Amino acid sequence: MHATSDSISRRSFVGYSLALGAAAALPAGRAGESAVRATGSALVLPPAGKRILLSCKLGMIASESGGKRLSLAERLRLAAAAGFDGVDFDEAGGYTPEQAREAVQASGVFVHNAINHAHWEVRLTDSQPETRARARANLAHCVRVSHAAGGSGVLIVVGKADDGPGDVLEERCRAEIRQVLPLAGALGQQILIENVWNRMMYDHDRGPEQGPERFVKFVDSFDSPWVGMYYDVGNHWKYGQPAAWIRAFGRRCVKLDVKGFSRARNKFVDITSAEDDLPWGQVRAALAEIGFVGWATAEVDGGDLARLTTVRQQMQRALEG
Repeated sequence: MHATSDSISRRSFVGYSLALGAAAALPAGRAGESAVRATGSALVLPPAGKRILLSCKLGMIASESGGKRLSLAERLRLAAAAGFDGVDFDEAGGYTPEQAREAVQASGVFVHNAINHAHWEVRLTDSQPETRARARANLAHCVRVSHAAGGSGVLIVVGKADDGPGDVLEERCRAEIRQVLPLAGALGQQILIENVWNRMMYDHDRGPEQGPERFVKFVDSFDSPWVGMYYDVGNHWKYGQPAAWIRAFGRRCVKLDVKGFSRARNKFVDITSAEDDLPWGQVRAALAEIGFVGWATAEVDGGDLARLTTVRQQMQRALEG
């Protein structure tokens, strides 16, 4: 749901390098303020005492500069230099658990979650058992990557309405997820459902003021502490009131994706920009009401240090007021 930036400008990279150089001298445990050095088996932790921690998707972070490929650790440090508390590892399909762990150790930057975007094409709802088995294997891989990196969950898009009738699709993906739950529970990883424009569990053509009852019913059907919601606040502002959805999700709302959306213009926009008519004040009140603590992740256009810093500041305005 975001555009990945593959490169950053030379000027921004110089600024990024200087920021990391200054950051390296700071003590561990302050990844939200800067990158730190981590060696050997050093424990990497997010900042302590924050009710809502801010992160960005790995895919938002530039992967090269001036023709030079940035290492995974360098990309993680760039997020920390921009002021993020951690990163959501949304390119998990391209890395082994060992590579994810090594990058966290080398960068000193916390990774709280993993995603494999293959879930859009290789779906848990596919009519072919072989494809569903591949989707299940991808989910299990992400569980292992998140655990290795030190995270606590995996975001999953459960499927697409094109694959068949709604009740059939829900049972297909439910059956596949249940097979992964023993692994998830053993490694302490929650499988988190994201609300996306896949025409499942909402009415894509009906317009606003819909409720999240079908999402709630689906999550509750597992009767498991290892299944919850990775609620994307911006995705369904077009269809319902986010504060009402947050209250309905309650404890099921484990993590947040954050983006801006304009109902007036029917398009995604920068978080808290003049075009963003999402009621962030109501969102903050609802999150406080349910006692939400944990991770909120930007899912917007990324880029260089300046762009990432801007996004982090926008998130702060949205979630901290």
